[in-house]
Amino acid sequence: MLNTIIRILFIAIIGGLIGWITNYLAIKLMFRPIEPMNILGFKIQGIIPKRKKEIAFNIGNVIEEELVSLEDVIAEMTTEQNMKPIKDTMKIKIRIVIENKLPSLVPVTIKEMVYSYIDRVIEEEGDRMVIEFLEEVTNDEQNKIKMAKLVESKINSFELEKLEEIIVHIAKNELKHIEYMGIFLGFFIGLVQGIIVTVLV
Repeated sequence: MLNTIIRILFIAIIGGLIGWITNYLAIKLMFRPIEPMNILGFKIQGIIPKRKKEIAFNIGNVIEEELVSLEDVIAEMTTEQNMKPIKDTMKIKIRIVIENKLPSLVPVTIKEMVYSYIDRVIEEEGDRMVIEFLEEVTNDEQNKIKMAKLVESKINSFELEKLEEIIVHIAKNELKHIEYMGIFLGFFIGLVQGIIVTVLV
């Protein structure tokens, strides 16, 4: 009886090991080989390297249509909380330009008057200027920035090793779960096989 139990457990453990190795290799083969390889007349390449452009295109579209669009970004940028640092930056940049353009002979008091006037204009009109500018960019179909294209271009610019690193980092827990499921299912199937073999024998 003890030998039978040991035999069943041994088959189950082997099944679990095979399940883990199978899933581990399946995950690795999503990315590898990076470059196409000819094996026995068949061209072998990882799914993600092979379909990188298609994946980048689809991710870009999903992000723009389902997650975040240019309009969403602009709406977030133009909240009262975010407008303040934008206006502060505008003041600093304009002050630098004026400082560089005005002749050194101009009295400091005059410069301070100019700075004060510019600061007041930005405080009063800055929100409207920024919003109008962003609306023009959003409504100009010819020059409109497309979030999908930005994301697609960014993904396509990654080296395949970098893309693999990013995906593995994002889906680390899920990929580990797949490996563990391989162990569990392999062990369970091995257990069933061991019982069947024992009963038949």
